[in-house]
Formats: sequence, structure tokens, C-alpha cells
Amino acid sequence: MSTPTAEQAKELFPDEVVTTARTRLVSVPGLAGRVALITLDNGHDHTRPSTFGPQGLVSLAAAFDEAAAADPVAIAVTGKPFVFAVGADLSAVEHATRREHALFIGELGHDVFRRFTDSKIPTFAFVNGAVMGGGLELALSCHYRTLASNAAAIALPEVFLGLFPGWGGTQLLPNLIGPDAAVTVIFENALNQNRMLKPEQAFGLGIADVLFESADYLERSLEWLAGVVRGEIPVPRKEIDRGAGWDAALARAKGIVYGRTKGATPGALKALELLALARENDLDRGYAAEIEALADVVMGDELRAGLYSFNLVQKRAKRPAGAPDKALARKVTKVGIVGAGLMASQMALLFARRLEVPVVLTDVDQARVDKGVGYVHTEVDKLLGKGRLSPDAANRLKALVTGSLDKAAFADADFVIEAVFEDLDVKRTVFAEVERHVSAEAVLATNTSSLSITDMAAGLAHPERVVGFHFFNPVAIMPLLEVVRAEKTDDATLATAFAVAKQLKKSAVLVKDAPSFVVNRLLTRFMGEVVKSIDEGTPFEVADRATESLGLPMSPLILLQLVGPAVALHVAGTMHRAFPERFAVSANMKAFVEAGKTAVWQWDAAGHQSVDPAVQELWRFGDHPSTGDEVRSRALEALAEEIRFMLDEGVVAEAQDIDLCMILGAGWPFWLGGVTPYLDRTGISEKVTGRRFLPPGVASVPG
Repeated sequence: MSTPTAEQAKELFPDEVVTTARTRLVSVPGLAGRVALITLDNGHDHTRPSTFGPQGLVSLAAAFDEAAAADPVAIAVTGKPFVFAVGADLSAVEHATRREHALFIGELGHDVFRRFTDSKIPTFAFVNGAVMGGGLELALSCHYRTLASNAAAIALPEVFLGLFPGWGGTQLLPNLIGPDAAVTVIFENALNQNRMLKPEQAFGLGIADVLFESADYLERSLEWLAGVVRGEIPVPRKEIDRGAGWDAALARAKGIVYGRTKGATPGALKALELLALARENDLDRGYAAEIEALADVVMGDELRAGLYSFNLVQKRAKRPAGAPDKALARKVTKVGIVGAGLMASQMALLFARRLEVPVVLTDVDQARVDKGVGYVHTEVDKLLGKGRLSPDAANRLKALVTGSLDKAAFADADFVIEAVFEDLDVKRTVFAEVERHVSAEAVLATNTSSLSITDMAAGLAHPERVVGFHFFNPVAIMPLLEVVRAEKTDDATLATAFAVAKQLKKSAVLVKDAPSFVVNRLLTRFMGEVVKSIDEGTPFEVADRATESLGLPMSPLILLQLVGPAVALHVAGTMHRAFPERFAVSANMKAFVEAGKTAVWQWDAAGHQSVDPAVQELWRFGDHPSTGDEVRSRALEALAEEIRFMLDEGVVAEAQDIDLCMILGAGWPFWLGGVTPYLDRTGISEKVTGRRFLPPGVASVPG
């Protein structure tokens, strides 16, 4: 294809933040000619990394042509400080309303990047910083690559979003580093919560030819380039196994895709097909297949749902709907935690690490306090052993976390959070006692997962400073915080809660004080339908596999095991009291918990899964079993009904907040878009509620 003009590209995608490519000629000692150095820069600092949209690609094509016309000894491309480039401008994908648009995106990227591959002049990528997606594909398109030791993020994240590396990545990477290593980058890392490579790992895999320290990175890269051009520095390439090794890599990739997604995301399936094709090492055929596959996926609703999820996490999560002015937030110089159990101890470590302020734990006896503080110290020692903390930092962190039996230790605390037994009377007693010791401005937060914050604050002298601050387990890993506003919570308290959440590096969503808030309410309704189907006579195996096609992170009964049956039963009871017509308490679940059981499944030494015979024996089955399809339908229809009730009640501002909570708090996949896009896409929303949750074109292909 002929490269479009900048005006044509702008007409198609007018809102692009353009990454401009500029060429300059530099002299390098030891080289008779000069090097053409192309620099990518979108005009923003490192907080807005450079991306490739159509106008940016046109600029890069022009810069390459200018460089080649100067007859240099080599052409090198690099980025602005700390950033090489982080992929395609995803807004271009969102603007694509016809297949021709999608084909245009694919063809343009291949046309521009292939100039670097087919160049008779040696081409080099100086990867000076973050490099992902299309940025990494540009680097792979060059003949040689250097890498800075401080590059913050290196990845091909496309499969995580429901896409695949579509500008050469599926063809170039396996033929550079081998198919098995490529599977790690394209599939395993992407589907493991978008894991990034460190520079040392990327170099070890062979993605980069050489690794240089950041202090004199450009000078060292140019010096190395000169050695390569003069023929003094050999750059060996791996011998690629195109036989049994490729077969084994394909099998591993397929296992990862179906294990993580159950085949629910078309992007990952296309990536499998393209990896198989890459064995031929025919770029003409491979690139043509990438372009067609890209058009197929771009014009599918699953990718639009993935991009919707991406925007929720990257944008909406950073500007929480309904959060008060951050200027109202009070400074937090000390944190108190009531309780010293596992959840409380995890919180203590997180507060100390992120806020770097004193944290004091209290509990009913010294043994529990000592155990809580000891947990924190042990975890700090683990971080020290892994090299993630220096000895001085570890000592400072340990010194910040202390314990006390006397809540008077909270006297100078600005933020006190309780993490005690999930009982309203117990929590009210705790807050009444804490209030006697703290200032009138100190925030009183609760980590309750289901109880009323308003009821908890009733009877306090200052109920306006009570707020829900609901973490998800494990505290250090799960990114969501449900910030719950009770009836009397004031703006200063709420603003402080959001400010603390940001310091903790959590994504906070504002939630109304309603039973079980968002995630637990929806999961309880969802799992309640599955358990009810088992009570009616559906075999455990059928019910647990019923939702497999959704590609959820775990099956309902495995989730039950993770949450803890006693906790799930308690939440079910709370919801039953609030909405008895929709939430039931299973008599079988009661018996299950009373018997001390924690799991339905058991595994033998070979890893084979079966129902625990004791569970099978105690469960009382009905005589109306359902099929797997019927179980899945009733569970999803229940979700649609509950979400509509929640939106009508104003539990959150919009359906987008429901999806954000389910993605970040329950691990629902990006390619589903959380919950509501899937319910819209499958027609369940309209069947159950009479209308969609999102307008057409939001998390779906525009009509």
C-alpha cells in the first residue's frame, strides 16, 4: 500500500495525540559516515508515553524516508526520556466503525515497520525506556536492539486486552527468541495480569542484543552500533527449532489460553493460529494473516469490551465518580488498626509501606498483638531477602509497626480502621471505645464486607467521620477498595478516605451504604444460584463447570473455597435479611459449615479432582437437576436483575462502576468488559430488565 498523507490520517482519526518522529544526523567516532537517529516524541513528559496512531505512523514513515535519503551508515530509532513507545493508540481502534478502517490500521503499521526490516541500511532500536505492544514490535522490526537497564516496562500485553500483537509481533518474536520464549511473552505474561519483563529478563530471552546502564545509554549504544557496522562486534542469533520444539510451544500456548480464558477471547485464539503460521518464517504470508486477523478481532465486540475495561482501569479508576474535592482531605500522620488477625496484619504492612507513618495494632490479648506485629516483621524480612528492601528500609519499616492492648495508643492517630469479627454489635462497641480516645477529626473506617456503615456509626458523637473502607483479600495484591459513604459521612472524611486509597495505590470506587456493597452482593447472588441448583439436584461437577465458557478466574465452588464457606454463609445471611425474595440461605451450606468443611473438591496425589465423599454424603439433593446451560443462564440472569436493582438504588453512579468493581475486586476478565457488556452482548440484559446497561457502541462495535 502507499503510505497515506498526514492529512488523510488526521481525517480518519482526528483526536490522535501524535507521536512525531524527527530525524537528525549524528557523527560517531570510528565511523566514516553518519548515523541517522530518529527520535519518537509525543510532546508530553513520561507520564503520557508515546503511542502510535495513524498520524504518528505517517510521521515515522516520513522520518525513515528522510533518514534513508541521507545515505547514512546506519539508521537508529529511540524515544523521549524514559519512554521508547508503548504501542498502538487504542483510540484509533475505538474509532474503527468498518472493516476497512481495521484493515487500514493493520496495513499502515506493517507498511511503516517493515521499512526497518527490509532496509539495506542496518537498522537499530535504542530502547531507552518503557516499550510495549507496537513499540516493542517496532524494535523487533529493526535488525539490532540495545536496551537501557532502567526500562520500566517491557511487554506484549495485547492478549490481556483481547487483541494480539498485530504489527509483526506474532511472526518476528518466535523467530528471534524461539517459540517457547515467545509463548512466555505473548501468552503467559499477558494472561498473568499483564506481567512485565524486567530489562535483565528481556536481554536474557534474546529480545535485546545488549544491555547498557542508563547513565550513558545513548553514547554506549552509538559506540556499540559503530562496532557492529564495522564488523568488529558479532551479533549471534538463536537457532530456532521448527520441529518438535515448536509443537511443544504451541501445546503450551494452547494450555495457557484455554486454562486462563477457556477459549472465550478471540484475540488469544487468533494469536495461537498466528504462532503456528510463524513456523514458516514467511513474513509476506505471516503479515497478511496478521492484518486479516486484526480486522476480524477489531470488528468484534469482545475487543471493544477489552478496550472498555482498559479505559475503566486506566482512566475512570483514577478519577472516581462522585469523589469530593481532594483539597478537603486531611493529612494522615498515624494509623490505628483494631484487630491483629491476618487481614489486619496485611493492612498494617500496606499502610506502613505506602504511607510511611506509624501504624499501631490493638487486640484483646498480648499473644494476638504479638502475632500480628510478628507477621508484619516476617513479611518485611521476606522482602529484604528478595532484595526488594534495603536493610535500612527494612529496619525503618519494622519500627513503624507496633502493638498495644490499650486503645489510648490511638490518641494521635488520624485514621483508625477496624478489622474485627463481622458482627454489628461488636463493631459498634469497638467504635464507641475508639471514639473516647481519638480527636473529633480522626477518620473511623471499617473493613466490613457486608454490614451497614450507617448502623455502625449510630450512637457515636461524630458519626460524620465514619466511612467504609473495604479491602479485598489478599490486601497487598487486590487493587480495589470500596469506599462506602454512610448517611452522615461528611465530605472531609470521604476525601481523606480517597486520598489514603490513592497513597495505598488502590483503585477506589464510591459506593452507597447498601448491603454487601457491590462485589460481595453480586458474587453472593451469582453463587447463590449455583448452590441452589445443586440443592435442587444438579451434580456438583455440572454446576461448577456451568460457567466455564465465560473464562472467569475460577469456578464457583473454587471461589467458595477461597472466600471461605463460613464467610460466604454469613454474607448470604446478611443479604437474605435485606432481600429475602432474591437471596436464600442454603440448608446444605449451613450443614457444610457446621461440619467444618472448607471445600467441596479434593485432589489425589496425581492431581485428579473429585467430590469429597463426606460432602457428598451430608448434602441433601432434590430431584430437579439442571443442565450446565440452565445453571449458567439462571446465574447470569440473576446478575442482570441484581445489577438493575443496584443501579436503580444508586449503589454506584453508573454501570461502569459495577464493571470496574468486578474487574478489580473479583478478577472478571478484561475481554468480558467486566459484567454489563457481556450481559448486553448476549441479550440477557434486555431479556431480564427490558433494556441494555450501556448504550450501543460503548464496549461494542459502533453501529
